[in-house]
Amino acid sequence: MFGIGMPELLLLLAIALIVVGPKKLPELAKALGRGFAEFKKATSDLKESLDTSTDFTELKQSFDDIQETVVDASIPADPNDEAETDEVDTPDISSAQEYIDDLNGAAVSGDDIEDEETPPSPPAPEKSSHGDK
Repeated sequence: MFGIGMPELLLLLAIALIVVGPKKLPELAKALGRGFAEFKKATSDLKESLDTSTDFTELKQSFDDIQETVVDASIPADPNDEAETDEVDTPDISSAQEYIDDLNGAAVSGDDIEDEETPPSPPAPEKSSHGDK
């Protein structure tokens, strides 16, 4: 236990019996037992708290590593490096812009509108003499 053998333990018990007396020795033993139990419980709670704190520190370190990896991946190392920018496909909007300009120009100038005759209107429906009163 504490490096105390059986002879030393018997000597301590005999001294306690002489000092405290036989009537109060059981009460003292109970009090010491409760004290050791509370000390053991407090020690285990402290150890658990430290383990939780250590787990939290490890979790925070892991989170920081992941965050650093994400930031490094999202920001290019050298913005002037074209090798990395070639990998990203950017849509070619010049052809779309030309198409829009062509449509706007045609609508303004009327070049694409052909002169056609207006189709005749459909005949008016005939009135029925059956059942209309």
